[in-house]
Amino acid sequence: MLRARDAMDRAYAQPLDITALARIAHVSEGHFIRTFRATFGETPHRYLQRRRVERSMFMLRETDRSITDVCFAVGFTSLGTFSRTFHDIVGQSPSLYRRTAVSLPVPTCFTRAWMRPVSFGEARHAKVD
Repeated sequence: MLRARDAMDRAYAQPLDITALARIAHVSEGHFIRTFRATFGETPHRYLQRRRVERSMFMLRETDRSITDVCFAVGFTSLGTFSRTFHDIVGQSPSLYRRTAVSLPVPTCFTRAWMRPVSFGEARHAKVD
């Protein structure tokens, strides 16, 4: 599972399918999906979407590239799907995120942990102690 997840992290902008990822993990497609979800808490498809959105957040915050360019650069093939997925995960549109995001000079490892998006629906239902 780690090899497949690492492959997704490396090639997030490339078209990836379950067949290829299951082959990397040396399991069947069905077993791959079930085990990936049990191991990492989300389906392979959702993990890949979140990874792409994470990268797009960086690009929107740190570059002047258009939202359409960012969409295609991170591996989405449709601007509508990108915008809808971005909003589902981040809780705001890519254009609003770009206008309100602040770039801070902090270590990358801290930024990744702090800025890691959680699906907006999951955050709303998260248990607070």
